[in-house]
Amino acid sequence: MSPVVEHDRRWAAHYAEAATRVVAALAPLPVTLHHIGSTAVPGIMAKPIIDMLGEVATFAAIDAAAARLVAIGFEAMGEYGEPGRRYFRLHDGGGVRTHHLHVFATGAPALARHLAFRDYLIAHRDAAAAYSALKAALPAAGYQVAKAPFIVATQAAALAWASQPKLSRQPDMRIVPK
Repeated sequence: MSPVVEHDRRWAAHYAEAATRVVAALAPLPVTLHHIGSTAVPGIMAKPIIDMLGEVATFAAIDAAAARLVAIGFEAMGEYGEPGRRYFRLHDGGGVRTHHLHVFATGAPALARHLAFRDYLIAHRDAAAAYSALKAALPAAGYQVAKAPFIVATQAAALAWASQPKLSRQPDMRIVPK
C-alpha cells in the first residue's frame, strides 16, 4: 500500500501554524522558514507530513537553540544522515509523525536544491503530476529509495530552471517571472 494520500488544502495552514511556533520558540534567533516537500505543492499526493526548511546564519546558533524546539515538542535528531543539516521531527499525541524541520546554514546548497524542486513542481504541472503518480504507485516498503531517481533528475532540471536570470526568488514564495 502506498504511504501517500490525496492533497489536503489544510496542509498550508498546518505549515503556517507550526512555522509560527518555531519562529516564536527560536526568538530572537533569526530564522527563515519555507514550506517544502510534496505537501507544499498543490494538487499532488503526499505523505501527510509537513516538511519545513529552515535557514540560520550558523549551526552554532541552531545547536544552542535546539532545546527550545524540544520544549515545544520537536525531537532533535542531529544531522540524521545528511551532513550539514540539523533535523527535527514532531509527532502528534498519538505518536504519529506530523512535521519535519530541516535546518541548514545560509549558503548551503541544500537550501537552493529544496526550494528549486518545490518551485519547479509548482510551475511545471506535468512534472508534478508524474511525481504524484509515481508516489501513488509505490509501496511503503522501499518508498524513499524508489522515488530517488525521479527526485535527482528533477532537482537537476529545477536548479537549471531556477538559475535563469528572468526568475527571482522571494522568501517562502514560488519562483515568479519578473
